[in-house]
Amino acid sequence: MFEPEKKRYLTRGVDETIPVELQLFMWEAIDHMPEPKDYLQVFELSVENCLQVVRHTSEQPKYDMTYILPTVESAVTTKIYCIDSDTYCTMLLAEEY
Repeated sequence: MFEPEKKRYLTRGVDETIPVELQLFMWEAIDHMPEPKDYLQVFELSVENCLQVVRHTSEQPKYDMTYILPTVESAVTTKIYCIDSDTYCTMLLAEEY
């Protein structure tokens, strides 16, 4: 799952609301997590004390990692799904699912 050579796409909602630095950070977080990887990766973005908090979780196998980043272009509060559909991967806002 989530092999780096697979094509990666994002929805219009992600493109319009999530800074590119955060998009790249989330793809990189998936790339660096241990195998095996679930087809669904969840990122909960929040802001605490002017810092961007990124909580990365998945269900099978259980995975939970929290990153605290200096505020990028503009901090974001939302939930993002990254889905591996075997031939490509897509990043989308939870409300676009």
